[in-house]
Formats: sequence, structure tokens, C-alpha cells
Amino acid sequence: MDSKAALPIYAPTAPQKRASKIKPALLLCCLLGLIYYRCFPKQQRRGVTGRPAYLVEARNGAVASENVLCSEIGVDMLKAGGNAVDAAVAATFCAGTVAMFSSGIGGGGWMTVRIPPSQSGPNATSQVFTVDFRETAPSLANSTMFPPRSNASLFGGLSVGVPGELRGLETAHRRWGSLPWKTLVAPSVDLARGWILQEELADRITWFPTLMLENPDWSATFAPNGRFLRKGEIIRRTNYSRTLSRIANEGADSFYKGPIAESLVKKISETGGILSLSDLANYTIKVQPALQGTYRGRKVYTTHEPGSGPVLLHMLNLMETYPKSPRTPLSMHRVVEAIKFGFAARTKIGDPAFDSDPARMEQIPTKEFARLIAANITDDRTHRAEYYRPEFDVVNDHGTSHTSVIDRNGMAVSLTSTVNLIFGSQVLDPETGIILNDEMDDFSVPGTPNGFGLYPSPYNYPAPGKRPLSSTVPTIIENADGEVELAIGGSGGGRIFGAVFQTILNLEWGLDTSEAVEFWRLHNSLLPIQTDADLGYPADVIAGLVARGHNMTGTPPIAAVVQAVRRREDGSLEAASDSRKRGVAAGY
Repeated sequence: MDSKAALPIYAPTAPQKRASKIKPALLLCCLLGLIYYRCFPKQQRRGVTGRPAYLVEARNGAVASENVLCSEIGVDMLKAGGNAVDAAVAATFCAGTVAMFSSGIGGGGWMTVRIPPSQSGPNATSQVFTVDFRETAPSLANSTMFPPRSNASLFGGLSVGVPGELRGLETAHRRWGSLPWKTLVAPSVDLARGWILQEELADRITWFPTLMLENPDWSATFAPNGRFLRKGEIIRRTNYSRTLSRIANEGADSFYKGPIAESLVKKISETGGILSLSDLANYTIKVQPALQGTYRGRKVYTTHEPGSGPVLLHMLNLMETYPKSPRTPLSMHRVVEAIKFGFAARTKIGDPAFDSDPARMEQIPTKEFARLIAANITDDRTHRAEYYRPEFDVVNDHGTSHTSVIDRNGMAVSLTSTVNLIFGSQVLDPETGIILNDEMDDFSVPGTPNGFGLYPSPYNYPAPGKRPLSSTVPTIIENADGEVELAIGGSGGGRIFGAVFQTILNLEWGLDTSEAVEFWRLHNSLLPIQTDADLGYPADVIAGLVARGHNMTGTPPIAAVVQAVRRREDGSLEAASDSRKRGVAAGY
């Protein structure tokens, strides 16, 4: 008898009825993708979306962000004598300027920072920290603040959490940066005065015609002549440039107190919100040693709860219970099962400062917990959602932006920033030009089941000062010798940790950094009862998953976006930004 099958932990349920055949369109796309991937040489290969995908090679430092302008600005900081923190801060300001649909100073996020050893030698060790600048619930927040089945947590002032990005960036810079603060902000001040509209933003503004064409707060920037701005035209965020200029000269305090804060609170109040001046003035970040685990002899550093770092470690721990193996139908079945158990573990996570039972979360990233859970992975079949024992609702958060950096000295940064939904709460303060987050939607709404009948998790109800659950996993990996090997993270809501997980496995399977980022992905969030496969995924794997009962659905490969910088054994660097969001890395 198989040793795993001999250790049942959960009462088994009837296996899901196996699908009788692969959907024809999915099979055709998989076959074409497999032929394309195996037959075209690297220099001719494009990303899974058909857009160009680039592998950047460097000796001194590299930056992988979601926008080529921001990657280049980050590298400019490195060339000017800055370090990885300087590069990440400058690139993040840039992302909030030119890719404001994903991130910005009106939002928040997480940052993992590796400080290299101060001396060489066998006993020298690095220090790795996380900076939690996640948005928090306003002081007037409560568990019943959102009417059931309303969209008040998605759009408008009530959806706005206290922004944390500026405090996070400034704190990281004060602790570890080397260039002047003003130097890091200045490129984005200049960009906001006017830059050439790129294709990604040009596409996205057309998704919101009512907002962009009929709301004067937005149309002044995105449709100034009564029509959408088009790719190649000049776009200007003049008031935002003034705001950034003030922040460059006066620091983050100028955002959390004074005229900028007063303008934001006024706009939030006018649109139905409850965020106050005291909420802004009293916002604090958390800096602590990173959550640490191991994977096949490597050290893995990632975020604590309420981020999804414990979930990423749990999935890696599950895969570590198996011997190394190449990509096969069986190994990818195990990957999907690990993702499903990961989603189940995620439903047990909340803000530890508001939790009376922290042991529930503390066990998730441990090897012991993985061994218990791995006993329930059956190699011959998958199962329905209840088999994985999720606790209540599986929250699905939204979009983000990510930047990864490694510099010449081995300092590494993995930084994920977000305003949550595309264009956040859809509240733009015209006086400051700041777009505000809708992070309150990442909390659960009591008494409101989701579309599958699952009730929300009490671990993630809103409360004053509480941080909501997040899927972000900014991660840094060191090799067995203690040298930095990888800075990685992603954007794309609930698909982030699964995408980062699969990219790490792709590297283990011998792909270069660009190939690992670009390779087709699988996704299963327990509900709905289906496994998504990027169109083009190898057909032999799809067939093997169908044979094990997975209900396969083909999806366009745009849902999650990964940025990675990897250090090779010879000390050189590889960097790749995901073509799914038209990202391009940079290095020197």
C-alpha cells in the first residue's frame, strides 16, 4: 500500500466524476502551444500572450518591474550608486505614476528586503526583513459596515482603506537606502508632467468608458478632448506631479498630515467614506524579520500573515515531500493539489493582531503540517472543494504591481504594491491627483455567502486598524551557500501565490528566468469546481489531469503576472518581467 494512502487525515469524500473528454478547443490550443514551445529557439520565442518576452542579462544589477520605464529608472538608481532598496523605491514611484491602474501612493503593499552579510566568511549570514505597509481599516470601520450584496466595498469612499505605501517606502529608504529621497522621487515627478501613453494603459482606460468619459475627475487626465487618449499621445498628471514634488521635498509626513491629507479626506467623505485625518496621522507600518522556510536545501524568505507567505511555504513544503521530478502529468497533478490545499490554508489566515488563536496560522508554513496534509494527496484523482477543508469563504482579491531587484552587492528587494481593483476605488482626488485604493473589499462581509454558498471567514471581518487578507508573496530565496539566488513576486489577486509557486518550480525544472515566468500556468481556487489552464498548456499534461478527474477550462494567460531576478552560479544576473502585462526588465 502507498505510504501516503495509509495515513488518512481527513475523511475521504466521493471523488469528483471524471470528465469523459478534453474540450476540443482546449486540446487544439494545447497541441499548438506544445509545438510552438519545443520548436522555436529562445531568441524567436514570444510570451504566452504573443507579445515579446525578454530575458535580460546583467553583471551589476537588475530590476524587473511591470513597466519598462520603471525598470529603467530602477537601473538608473543603481548606476548612480544606489542599492536595491533605492532602485525598488524609485521603480515603485514610477509604477504608481504610469501604471496607476495597479498601484500608487493611494494604496499599500508588502516588501521583503535582504541585507547581505557585512563580512565574508563561512559564518557570515544575511538579514532579511519584511515591511508591511498594507492598508488598514479606518477607525470607524466595523463588521457590519457594508450592506449585504452591495458594491460599497468595491467602489466609492467607503471602500478606501488607510493608504500605507508612502510610509513603507520612506521607512525602507531610511533604514537601508543610500541615495537622497528626493533623487528617488524626482524621475516620477518629471514623468507625471507628461509622458508618451503606452499600450497597456491605453487599453485599460477603454474598459471604463463611463468613468473616463463622463466623470470630470478622470476625463481631465484620460480623455481631455472628449475621447480616450491613444497610444503614442502625451498624457499628463499635472496635479499628481505637484503632489509628488511636495513629497520629494518634505517626505511622507506631507501626505499623512496637512493639505494633501485634508484634500484626500474631503474627497473620501464626499464619496461616502469614513476615513479621517486621525486615521492618516496615526497609520503605522510593521517591520519584522521575514517569515523563513526552506525548500530542497534553499532558504525561502517571504511575508507573514495576513499576507500569503505561509501559503507559499506550505505549497513548497508539500512538493518537497516528493522526490524531484520533471514536468509530467503526475507532477502537475500534485502541483494542482498543492495549490488547492494552499487555498484551503489561506481561508484560515487573518491579521494576527486581531486573532485569539495564532497557532492556527503558525502551523501552516511548517514541515510537520505539510507531512500531515500530503498524506491526503491522492495521485490517481482529485476531489471536490470540501475534501480540502476550507474554513468558510475563499476570498478572491484583485490586481497589484510587483518589482524585483538584486544589486551588485547581493542586496535584494521583492516589493508588491496595490490599489486593489483596477483603478482602485474609482475615487480620484482632483486636487492631489491621487487615486485611492478599495482595499476594504479584501475583508469578508459577514452574513453574505459567496456565489457558491460558502459563508465568509470571521478571521477576516473588518475592524478598526485591521489589515485585510492578501494574496501577495514578495519572496527572496538564498541558495545552500547562503548567497542570494532569486527575488520574485507577482500581481493578479488570488492567483499570485500559485503563479509564483509554479515559476519557482519552472526554474527547478531547468527553464531560464524568462521561460520560467512565461510558461503556461494552471490554477484552481477550490471554487468554482474547475482547473484553469492557460491556453497553450502542453496537451499531455492536460490529458493526464482530465484522467484524474480535473474539470479543465482553458483561459487566456493574463490573470497573474510575475517579475523575477535570478542570480546565476557565476554571479551574473537574469531578469524577466511578464509579457502578460507587457513588462520589460532592465539591467547593466
